[in-house]
Amino acid sequence: MNPNKNFASPLCANPRSMQNRQLFTIFLILFVDVLGYGLILPLLPYYAKTYGAGEIIIGLMVASYALLQFVGAPLLGRWSDVRGRRPILLISVAGTGVGFLLLAMAEAIGFWVFGEGTSNAFKFILLLMFLSRMLDGLTGGNISVAQAYITDMTNDQNRAKGLGMIGAAFGLGFVLGPALGGFLSQWGYTVPAWVAFAVSVFNLCMVYLALPESLTDEKRAVILQMPRPKMGLPIMWQTFSRPDVGALFRLRVSTTLASGIFPAVFSLYASGEPLSLSAQHAGYVLTYVGFASAVMQGGMIGYLSRRYKEPQLLLYGAFFLILGLFGWAITTNVPFILVAITFFAVGMGLAGTMINSLITKAVAPHEIGQILGIGASFDSLTRILAPIIGGVLLAKVGSYGPGVFGGVVMIGVLLYMLKIRRQINGR
Repeated sequence: MNPNKNFASPLCANPRSMQNRQLFTIFLILFVDVLGYGLILPLLPYYAKTYGAGEIIIGLMVASYALLQFVGAPLLGRWSDVRGRRPILLISVAGTGVGFLLLAMAEAIGFWVFGEGTSNAFKFILLLMFLSRMLDGLTGGNISVAQAYITDMTNDQNRAKGLGMIGAAFGLGFVLGPALGGFLSQWGYTVPAWVAFAVSVFNLCMVYLALPESLTDEKRAVILQMPRPKMGLPIMWQTFSRPDVGALFRLRVSTTLASGIFPAVFSLYASGEPLSLSAQHAGYVLTYVGFASAVMQGGMIGYLSRRYKEPQLLLYGAFFLILGLFGWAITTNVPFILVAITFFAVGMGLAGTMINSLITKAVAPHEIGQILGIGASFDSLTRILAPIIGGVLLAKVGSYGPGVFGGVVMIGVLLYMLKIRRQINGR
C-alpha cells in the first residue's frame, strides 16, 4: 500500500467516523508539535544567556524563527498543493525534530570542537542555537498545511469546527508546554530540548503511521494542470489586492497584529505597575488565556457555527476583542484582568477561526495550501512586529498603551468589516 494514497475506501461503513478520527489525529499532531515548541520558547533566553548572549542576540534568535517561517510557509503550502499534505507534514515535523536535536546537542558539540568553557565554544554554541531555530522556522509551516488538510476533508458546514480544533491544539500546547519545560529545566536547559526532540520523533511516527493523505489523486491532477503561480514577496503583497481574498487578508493581518501584542508583552507588562506580578503568577495568567482559547475554539466553535453565520461570528469576535483589549488597558487588579482576557480569548478564537474559514471558501481548491501559507507568513511578520510595538508603547506611553493601541486597531477592523459586510456575507 502506498502511504501517500488516501486511506479512505468506499467500503468504510461510517465515513463520518473516519473523518472524526482524522480530525482528532491532526489535532493531536499539532498539539504535540506546539507542546514541543512551548517546551523550548520560554527557556531559550535563559539557555542563551548561559553562553554570554545579550538582549539583542536573544531577540534576534527568537525573531529568526518567525523570519524563516515567513520565507518557508508559502513554499510548504504550495508544495502541499502539488505533492500532497502528508509528505509536507512529514518534512515539516522532521525539520522541527532536527532543529530540537541540534539545540539539545549544541553544548556538547561546542565543547567537543573548541574545548569546555572557551569563548570560541560559547560563540559556536550560540551559532548552533541560531541554526536550530532557523531550521525549525524554515520547515515549521505545518499549521498552514494542517489547515489545508482540514479544508480538504471538510465542507462549508463543518469547516469552522475543524479549523477551530487547530486553535484548540495551539491553546492546549502553549498551556502545557511552558509549564513542563520549566519543570524539566531544573535538571538543565538541554533536558527540555531532548524531550522536545523525543516529542517530535513521536509526532513523525504519528504522521507516518496514522495520518492518511487528504488530497485525492483527482484533486492533485487538477492542480498539476493549473499554471504554477509565482512565489516571493510581490505575490504576497499582491494578495491584499485580490478581489476574492484581499479584504479577508487585510482583516487577518490587522486582527493578528492587534491580538498578538497581548501575549508578546504581557509578561513585561505584568512585572510592573499596576499588577507587579511575579514570573510565576504571570505564567498562570497566560495559562488561563491558553485554556480559555482552547475551550472556545475546541468546544464552542462547532456549536456556534451551526447556529450563526460565519460573518456574524466574525463581527462578534471583533467586538469581544475590543472589549478585552480596552479592558486590559484600564485594568488595576488581577480579577479585573481575568474578566478582560476572557473577552480577549473568546474574541481571538472567534475572529481568527472565522477569517481562516472564509479564506478557504473564497479561493480555488488548487491554491488553498499556498494561500494559507501566505497567511502563515503574514502571521510571522506580526509576531516580529507585535513585541516591538508593544515594548515601545510600554516604555513611551505606559501600561495602558498596548491595550489602547490594540483596541483602536480592532475598532478600525470592526468598521472595515461593516463596510465589506455584503461582500463577506456572500461566501
